[in-house]
Amino acid sequence: MLFTNQSIAFLLTITSSRALSFTLPSHLHSSVTHLTSPLGYFSSIATRQNSILASVGNSNLSGKVFRRRSNLTQFRQRDNCYGNKFVQRNMQLASFSDEGSSQVEGRAALLQFEVNPSKSTNHVTAEIFISKAVSKGAQLVVLPEIWNGPYATAAFPEYAEILPDVGFSYNENDAITTKKLEEECPSAKLLFDLAKKQSIYIVGGSISEKVIGSTEGDKIYNTCLCIDPNGELVGKHRKVHLFDIDVPGKITFKESDTLSPGESVTSFEAGCFGKVGVGICYDIRFPEYALLLSEKHNCNILIYPGAFNLTTGPAHWELLQKGRAVDNQCYVLTASPARVEVNPDDETLKYPHYTAWGHSTAVTPWGDIAATCDEGEACVIIDIDIEKVKEMRTSIPIMEQKRNDLYKVTSI
Repeated sequence: MLFTNQSIAFLLTITSSRALSFTLPSHLHSSVTHLTSPLGYFSSIATRQNSILASVGNSNLSGKVFRRRSNLTQFRQRDNCYGNKFVQRNMQLASFSDEGSSQVEGRAALLQFEVNPSKSTNHVTAEIFISKAVSKGAQLVVLPEIWNGPYATAAFPEYAEILPDVGFSYNENDAITTKKLEEECPSAKLLFDLAKKQSIYIVGGSISEKVIGSTEGDKIYNTCLCIDPNGELVGKHRKVHLFDIDVPGKITFKESDTLSPGESVTSFEAGCFGKVGVGICYDIRFPEYALLLSEKHNCNILIYPGAFNLTTGPAHWELLQKGRAVDNQCYVLTASPARVEVNPDDETLKYPHYTAWGHSTAVTPWGDIAATCDEGEACVIIDIDIEKVKEMRTSIPIMEQKRNDLYKVTSI
């Protein structure tokens, strides 16, 4: 795959007078050992051209989108590109690590970044984007669906991790627990580390989860971890509705080939945000699930990490978000992976490539788009005003006007 010049998020400025040196976080040292191979992973960093960090705000939106404009030499994502991307990402991480920040009450960030087959590179990317969100004052950060590896049914078992249950509280000083997390769920450990270190809520997009020894044998789920600023797992959502579709001549995908469906409705308390409900991607198509979250769980915000595609994305992505926001008179937030396009005939790809639509978005209770972005990498900032939820529900009190004698939403 060839990358072309585009607007994507946050790259530190590199000039000919600036040393190309950086310090890696200690938890990434093992990854460097893996990447310093004879493939020449570290050879082409000096060829990168200057980049300019840009902060772009749309006066028509209450949110902001922060992305970077770059003029990078075209390069391949395969082979030594993964190592180059790893080094590039770590240089960004080093540049953001010392940035001061103060949280802004009610501020959320939707992280849209490229995902590739290198789990360690995806970890670095996630840390960079979370750090950037924190530098912009975010109290709640949302990652994309399947952010630690390829979105492919055959890839889910390879990238799956054994995840802790709700109520787990992370203690970085507990050597035994820390070692267990590093071995069983390094992606989850990264999120626990950052939530506690930065004192933020993290809705961790999703990763594939492995459950060993269930009554029906081992299972794989598409799972979102919700972590509070104290490092406690306050929510764990397993995708309830699996993405099994066949649009003739356009796209066929069947998550149920490897995934099992979740069996619960997920919400959690999030400080000034109030109650937050969580679904994953295809869950957004089911209004009944959203109604349970708003009516029975009293949610002010519904969050859907998702990876719509180039068929369903332009047709339904924005429409569904507006529908769920207006139906439930609440905020709806979505975070997608950034779009990465490859040659579909490329026989060197280990797994079939899935091209994400992107366009991470925040929608208000009135159904307006408060903030969004295009298909490239971005950090979408939105300031949530819970009073707008109360105002909407008071002004147009549909929850009090429903005909429960004719129909009703039951409790779960």
